[in-house]
Amino acid sequence: QVQLEESGGGSVQAGGSLELSCRASGYRYGRHCMAWFRQTPGKEREEVASIDSDGVTIYADSVKGRFNISKKPGDRDTLLLQMSSLKPEDSAMYYCAVSHKYCEVGAGQDLYNYWGQGTQVTVST
Repeated sequence: QVQLEESGGGSVQAGGSLELSCRASGYRYGRHCMAWFRQTPGKEREEVASIDSDGVTIYADSVKGRFNISKKPGDRDTLLLQMSSLKPEDSAMYYCAVSHKYCEVGAGQDLYNYWGQGTQVTVST
């Protein structure tokens, strides 16, 4: 049973930084894609960034140059999302997801097999 647990959300002022963490357990390694999504009430879940088992990363245009996705050094079970220059429009519930496949641009939620419960990020002006 794969379980994903996010942490690191919180409230920050515009221009500030936060780091989200996602701890994966019960996962058997091999080809995979790990990603961060975000969702606000009434909107579809949006893919923010992804990283596959070869280390290839993909970012949404809205976060390029501000967010960085990575695996924690020395701990391949932990996915990180370093967020800087945060804007109020970055406010959302952020979810960690894992797929058995390689990441695909534009694939969306359907690619992913496992999801975390989410962590809230709120950016104030």
